[in-house]
Amino acid sequence: MGVLSASQPTSHAAANDTPPPPLREFRGAWVATVANIDWPSRKTLSTQEQKTELLAILDRAVHLKLNAIIFQVRPACDALYASRIEPWSEYLTGTMGKAPEPFYDPLAFAIEEAHKRGLELHAWFNPYRARLRSAASPVAANHVSKTRPQLVREYGEFLWLDPGEKAVQDYSLSVVMDVVKRYDVDGIHFDDYFYPYKARDRAGKELDFPDNASWQRSGVAGKMSRGDWRRENVNNFIQQVYKSIKTTKPWVKFGISPFGIWRPNSPAQIKGLDAYATLYADSRKWLINGWADYFAPQLYWAIEPPAQSFPVLLQWWAEQNPKGRTLCPGMNSTKVSGPSPSSSGWSPQEIVSQIRLTRKQAGVGGHIHWNMKSLMRNNALGEALVRETYQQPALMPLSPWLGRATPAKPQLTLASPQRAGSLTLSWALAGPGKAWLWLVQTRSGGTWSTQILPGGQSSHTWSGTTPEVVAVSAVNRNGEASAPSLFQSQSKTP
Repeated sequence: MGVLSASQPTSHAAANDTPPPPLREFRGAWVATVANIDWPSRKTLSTQEQKTELLAILDRAVHLKLNAIIFQVRPACDALYASRIEPWSEYLTGTMGKAPEPFYDPLAFAIEEAHKRGLELHAWFNPYRARLRSAASPVAANHVSKTRPQLVREYGEFLWLDPGEKAVQDYSLSVVMDVVKRYDVDGIHFDDYFYPYKARDRAGKELDFPDNASWQRSGVAGKMSRGDWRRENVNNFIQQVYKSIKTTKPWVKFGISPFGIWRPNSPAQIKGLDAYATLYADSRKWLINGWADYFAPQLYWAIEPPAQSFPVLLQWWAEQNPKGRTLCPGMNSTKVSGPSPSSSGWSPQEIVSQIRLTRKQAGVGGHIHWNMKSLMRNNALGEALVRETYQQPALMPLSPWLGRATPAKPQLTLASPQRAGSLTLSWALAGPGKAWLWLVQTRSGGTWSTQILPGGQSSHTWSGTTPEVVAVSAVNRNGEASAPSLFQSQSKTP
């Protein structure tokens, strides 16, 4: 087959030139803004310093071949974006309610820069937390504790929205949907905070959440237990969020990352916190009913200890997934302390082994690292991931329940004239619309390799040894890939 002219589309190639199916794996990392855990590193950074740090995070994700960033935008009824409802977060500027100067919108910036790099950007919300004990800034006049104090409860050293108030559910839903409607996010994400973890008084006695008023107004006392009522409050909210997202933008994924143990003794050897009875989070029910598009239980324990065994819990969660939602457990990468295990931490091999277990377990489609700082600063972990687990990039797992519209096949053209020792191809969809990503697979020396390029990149140059075959597929927002268009760089004799 001869080379293409500058405007000539690719022609038929032999069947044995067809590339292998691409790898598919949810590879994410959480970027926590609460208490400046991951970003920005300090409240006093300038706008340019904040942007520089955020770009370094995104570039590190690309280097590691991750494909999703879970970016915290609402730590405690505040906002790391230009909200019409809640005040600017103090973790951004040091003062709640104060916008960045010079002004920019961190969420809009993160989305734009992530998409330039072919990364998904998921906006992470805490639906009920209203104020942390570590918060230092004066409370802004437009914070919910000032504007609607009847919805807020003091619990321990925190302020919390009461999930039993219908107005709270409506309020938090309005915050989520404001972002869904105004920003080009790829996902909405909740973590493990529903009803709060138990607080204690000075004597060490466990305190109950102060929701007597909403409980009495509910009218269900005597018909259901207080615990069942609390769980149903959260269940209703989760359903409402999922349905609202799908009604507005069906392609935006909804993900939940609950505490990694649903209930002790599930399965039998598992011990630990009862999130069902403590946080009133019936996370197993959400997964069984398909009220999320991806599910990331926080399996923050090592492989070996039986009471919280990573593979035992992983298998159990995989067995609770009749609707085949994407299961991508959270992994505690912050526990890696250095190149070798120590009394205070793991070696990188623990995380490498956990990733390999996710790939062996039927029904599991990836993993998410807690947290991004561990991937930025721990060179031993980063090197192990690149060397042992992330040799090739991966597309996101398919979400067939969100639709199966295959993109049009791309048309390839060859740059003319060609420079000696190089090959430049460009591509475009043959039909209407635009690609979200380009899957570019090349064969050299009989071995296939993969690149995943952002939708805005419409060409690529290979210098030195040019590939024998190039295959380009268009990928849409739901991860569906077109049939490949093939190009052979050298003629074959029959």
